[in-house]
Amino acid sequence: MDGQKKYDIKETLGSLETNAGTGLSEAEAKRRIEKYGANEIPENEETTFQRIIKRLWGPIPWMIEIAAILSAVVQKWEDFTIIITLLFVNLVVDFLQESKALNALKVLKEKLAKKALVKRESKFMDIDARWVVPGDIIKLKIGAIVPADAVLVSGNYLQVDQAALTGESLPTDKNVGDIVYGNSIIKMGEMEAVVTKTGMNTYFGKSASLVVKASREQKSHFQKAVINIGNGLIILTAFLAILLIIFSIFRHDSMMEVFRFVLVLVVASIPVALPAVMSVTLAIGAMNLAKRQAIVSRLAAIEELAGVDVLCSDKTGTLTQNKMSIGEPKPYNNFTQKDLFLYATLASRKENNDPIEVPIFTKGAELGIEQALSSYTQEKFIPFDPVRKRTDATINSPGGTLFIAKGAPQVILGLCENEIHGKEINDDVYGFAEKGNRTLGVAVKKENERTYSLVGLIPMYDPPREDSKETIAKARDLGIKVKMVTGDNHAIAIEIARMLNIGDNIMDTAELKQENTTKELTLLANIISTTLYKKLSPGVNDTEIKKFGDEIVKKVENELAYSRIPQGHIRKHESEIIEIIENADGFSQVLPEDKYYIIDKLQRANHIVAMTGDGVNDAPALKKADAGIAVSGATDAARAAADLVLMAPGLSVIINALTEARLVFERMKGYATFRIAETMRVILFMSLSILVFNFYPVTAVMIIILALLNDIPIMMIAYDNAEASKLPVRWNMHEVMTIAAVLGIAGVISSFLLYYFLEKMQYAQALIQTLIFVKLDVAGHSTLYVTRTGEKHFWKKPYPALKFFIPAFSSRIIGTLVATFGIFMAPVSWRDVGYIWIYATAWFIFNDYLKVWTFKLIRR
Repeated sequence: MDGQKKYDIKETLGSLETNAGTGLSEAEAKRRIEKYGANEIPENEETTFQRIIKRLWGPIPWMIEIAAILSAVVQKWEDFTIIITLLFVNLVVDFLQESKALNALKVLKEKLAKKALVKRESKFMDIDARWVVPGDIIKLKIGAIVPADAVLVSGNYLQVDQAALTGESLPTDKNVGDIVYGNSIIKMGEMEAVVTKTGMNTYFGKSASLVVKASREQKSHFQKAVINIGNGLIILTAFLAILLIIFSIFRHDSMMEVFRFVLVLVVASIPVALPAVMSVTLAIGAMNLAKRQAIVSRLAAIEELAGVDVLCSDKTGTLTQNKMSIGEPKPYNNFTQKDLFLYATLASRKENNDPIEVPIFTKGAELGIEQALSSYTQEKFIPFDPVRKRTDATINSPGGTLFIAKGAPQVILGLCENEIHGKEINDDVYGFAEKGNRTLGVAVKKENERTYSLVGLIPMYDPPREDSKETIAKARDLGIKVKMVTGDNHAIAIEIARMLNIGDNIMDTAELKQENTTKELTLLANIISTTLYKKLSPGVNDTEIKKFGDEIVKKVENELAYSRIPQGHIRKHESEIIEIIENADGFSQVLPEDKYYIIDKLQRANHIVAMTGDGVNDAPALKKADAGIAVSGATDAARAAADLVLMAPGLSVIINALTEARLVFERMKGYATFRIAETMRVILFMSLSILVFNFYPVTAVMIIILALLNDIPIMMIAYDNAEASKLPVRWNMHEVMTIAAVLGIAGVISSFLLYYFLEKMQYAQALIQTLIFVKLDVAGHSTLYVTRTGEKHFWKKPYPALKFFIPAFSSRIIGTLVATFGIFMAPVSWRDVGYIWIYATAWFIFNDYLKVWTFKLIRR
């Protein structure tokens, strides 16, 4: 494979005109950016022309366009003008709102730009990966995504996951001289590399069409539900439209006029603004989340966040400060504290800014080891990885070569074969752990020595964040169960959970696995016993039964024949494990695969789960969770897998994000209820008037004007005030449809009553049509105020936002002025318009009470 080809380092550096020791200068980097371009894959963005044409092409635009053509054919130029106006107003508003959403997403994506650790002018610095150029010296370490194609020039080794690029199922080991591809993930190790290709010239760039995911986002449950509502309304409208055409044929009406009217009615009833409202509401919600330091990488995830009822939170950096402080160190074997921190510093690298190592450098400076450090040179350094659980350094010292190891105490103690303080050390480690401390062991050996000598233990304490306890209490009030998930040992987990009032039922994942295994074996034994008694003849002796049973157990264990267990037994066993996980307040000593397992079991219990993570190994769990959250400082791999990326540390950011998501959900639920009710109100009233009374209550042009006036305030729902639910929200289609149907039917009744009164008062048909137009306009916008407050009365908080109220109220005024001045319709008096406003307002108040009563009835 080309990826395993060895390169001559000097030749490679020479051809790229790069000094491995100093890296490029800023001036040279800028010159190469101009020469090679930015290190990015250009996105296939739609042109302005394509975006405009898209809005003129499709079933809904076709119906509007056909209606306009038919109006021109029968020379109804006023209708033609209004229909064309509707088409282009929708086009412009939708286009502008989409532009706003796209610009918002572009800003968010820029905040999520991948980072690269690049050596410039002899110093390593974090820069956006898009500014990496050929010749740059980059540092690659665990969890990083390789920013561009590069050749490894120094370091021990790397383990690289390049499955998405080459199809290799397992990570590949890389050494000096090997090439690493851009967008592959570092699984283990740390090395330096020189960038050879960037942007479209990389392996990834040349294969972009094969590896880039589809740009269309996956729709959330809520989006699917709202789209299904739209489809249902289209079906209802189409059914009534066909019915109207059939009746008109029997009445021998002018088919051209009937068809034109029906087409206009269908256009007005279909939720034309649905896509724009959804995209704008989600985009505005994403921008609000960004202000709260939470970046949404997938807009559809906002709805999932609103329904989260279990939050599996990482401890370090989320519940705690991730700023380790040194406790009282414990040296051994005649070493001093100064010796302990000297060797610990030599087995660390300052430029890595490892949160475990930062306090070691600080403490070492306090003890005055700088002068002593100048006598030592770090020749080789192997960074920490989750498997070896230690760092190793080879040091040139005045007394010869030293080998220093720093890491988990049990691992370091395992290197010290002649250690005589074993029991004392274990007692000290346990004592530190009981106080919530993490302990590092440090050991050293000389070149001529066979085994290491333990230098000492360094206890480190990561205190809880000041806001964590209060935030967890707030999460509990919001109906969210916070479960702490940490890789730390059991004692530390219990101490932190106690301090934060999370709960005292902290489960060691080893116990969970043991519980799982025990239940499986018990279950298998029961099944085997039952099978034996059923299948074997009564004459078989106990010894043969036992022998046969042992053989079956061995076979089942070897072949993992779990699928042979009857489904009833599986469900019983599964429910017991799920119950244990549900009741736990947290989990300690968690591995990445354990996170995935915990999420899976909670989801099987119908929980919507959010999971935090920061490492490359957390990526599967972040993808599995309903809402994957990459915490502040997460690796590129974790950020790429997450739905939400936190830009600030702490749990409070997550709670703010969940609250904002619930606000977005409430706005969308209010819109969905309004849209269903309004469509039912218009289409049923129109259809029944024509079918029963053979009377057209409004003209085609009035329908178009109503649709136009409705779409103006609808677009501003995204900016309206809302109240976040106190509990996690789920999409309740039955409730929404019931409320909408009640309001829609009430609207139909009020319209027929008005028609009855106007007929009794012997108004002319043209005046009746205008007054019904005013009523539909005023009452329709009033429905917005009814649906936006949910089960509460319209006068309760939150009050409408000005950005929503002004367009909504203005559209009612515009509709009234159109009627009084007789624009495209017969003019009516101000007195009659005043009566209609009073009539519509009375029904508005009645509808509000009707809505509240209906909520109480269906929630009883």
